[in-house]
Amino acid sequence: MNFFKKLFKTYQESSKEKKTNEQEVNLSLDDSFVHHFINKGGKFLYCTSMSEVSNNLKKILQENHWNKVTCTDFDLLKITKENNISVQSHFSTSTPFFTSCEHLIADKGDILFSSNQLGSLKLASVSKHFIVYATTSQFVKNTSEGLTGIKTHFSGNIPTNISSVKNYNFEVEDDNFLSYGNNNTKDLYLLLFEDL
Repeated sequence: MNFFKKLFKTYQESSKEKKTNEQEVNLSLDDSFVHHFINKGGKFLYCTSMSEVSNNLKKILQENHWNKVTCTDFDLLKITKENNISVQSHFSTSTPFFTSCEHLIADKGDILFSSNQLGSLKLASVSKHFIVYATTSQFVKNTSEGLTGIKTHFSGNIPTNISSVKNYNFEVEDDNFLSYGNNNTKDLYLLLFEDL
């Protein structure tokens, strides 16, 4: 009889452990994004002031021996002028692209862009090196919320060319046949500014 009690007790304990291990962990939007983003190979720098954004941008450029950036965003051009960073307005595959984004997708760690940042170019035809400036107010739970946010924010003049960077590591192969020939992998630095 003791044998059956021990066996049954062991089974109950392992079932409890299994249920504990299977419980879903609910992370905040920012924690979820950072977790997925870093697991995909993204580089993340958290900034609490604009001077930190400027300093981190300079350090990124120095670390990678980049002399200039491509930038088409008027607000970000102010940061480059303050730091005497050479800027070109035309896209080049060899020059890092300093840009903003539409949203940060928390459940996948993706970064959503539109024609506001890319114009009519596809992500695959832009530089493989990205430096993205984003704010904590740009977090959304999933792609659907991101698209709804774009539609709401730009009602009447919805941007086109909506796409996202889904991978930040060139060594990982994407087997998704839907993205064949359209490689959205980027060597990406994220300058995340706390604005809430």
